Amino acid sequence: MARRIFVAALFLTIALLAAIPAQAQGFVGAGSTFAHPILARWGQVFSTLQGEGGGAVAVDGGFDYEPVGSLAGVLRVIQGAVEFGATDVPLSPEELARHGLMQFPFVTGGIAVVANLRGVATEQLRLSGAVLARIYLGSITRWSDPAIGALNPNVTLPDAPIAVIRREDGSGTTYNFAAYLASASPDWRQQVGVDTQLRWPTGTGARSNSALAERVQATENAIGFVDASQVARLGLRTVLVENRAGRFVAPNAQSLQAAMATTAWDPARHFHQPLATPAGEDAYPITATVFALMPRRPSSRGRARMTQEFFRMALTERGGDATALGYVPLPEPVVRQVTAYWTAQAGAR
Repeated sequence: MARRIFVAALFLTIALLAAIPAQAQGFVGAGSTFAHPILARWGQVFSTLQGEGGGAVAVDGGFDYEPVGSLAGVLRVIQGAVEFGATDVPLSPEELARHGLMQFPFVTGGIAVVANLRGVATEQLRLSGAVLARIYLGSITRWSDPAIGALNPNVTLPDAPIAVIRREDGSGTTYNFAAYLASASPDWRQQVGVDTQLRWPTGTGARSNSALAERVQATENAIGFVDASQVARLGLRTVLVENRAGRFVAPNAQSLQAAMATTAWDPARHFHQPLATPAGEDAYPITATVFALMPRRPSSRGRARMTQEFFRMALTERGGDATALGYVPLPEPVVRQVTAYWTAQAGAR
């Protein structure tokens, strides 16, 4: 039911979102704030280079990406307002067929739990999914709660209220964070569930990953969840989170690669798969893979071709950019699956 939020939200909110015409030249994308840093980096490269030879590219209108959230990105590509939408929650094959879209992954990252506690260093605090769910349900309200203390016997925690920070817009980051809480807490599944927009029982809202990160940084005793690429940039203190093996891990390159290693992709289903917490002893449990949505029959084949060349460059040549920004690039076998998928989709038009 949760994955149908995109279709339902389309009819509920389409009147509120004015269609933004795509540029006559260049190409435009919109959606995931989680993917904004890497798409911005790739856009800078693509403005001057194409392919391994480093030749100049004529991108007369430039590359423009609007970090408006996954839900809004899906709506805009359905409206035909952009060349691609970026979403942290893939559409089902049925939804793709209904809207004439194709879909493929382009990067994976971690969703870090961050806290602003005086005297508590990064990766010193440990929290389980069950305890996090109780914090976001509002049943644990102070850092001195015994349930937090039991996980952190050697950490001095303040007897202070927890300032809960959460998203208020339609966010794939929210979806994947909520899925982790639902996997650990029956109360969360029954009372809140998993969706891109939630009826949060408690907390203060922010409208993007960067806004949420900045709010946590500015609020003493705060807790929040952001894409891991924001952590190093802002100097946030990450929390160790319990995975399915019962280990407490941080969202670093090794734990995210371990999470990716358990993912099986199926191009026949447009890379859509049932949501599951990553398995593996070393796997970080809260991840988000970002997908690009493109029309199968674009209004401008020239802009669509430029968009596809952008992703070809990104996936085959610029994996190092993803790593440098705290993401995990797609493994080479998956890149080959994606490029073969493009060919298959072109043949099916």
